[in-house]
Amino acid sequence: MSLVEAIVYLIASGGHGLRVEQITDMINARGLHKRKDGKPVTIQQVYAVIMRHRETFVKEDGRIRLIM
Repeated sequence: MSLVEAIVYLIASGGHGLRVEQITDMINARGLHKRKDGKPVTIQQVYAVIMRHRETFVKEDGRIRLIM
């Protein structure tokens, strides 16, 4: 699963917005995405993906939500 797919999956499954830290922790705990070097994803990586996909995500009140 790509990192953006993992983020969408988690936010859609929760039904509400999540903080970037929560998203990162959940991706790593569930093994939804691994970096090419096998290390866990970082908060910076998750945040960068969210900012690159402004058509998909919105940041409100410190939480990331899907644009519907």
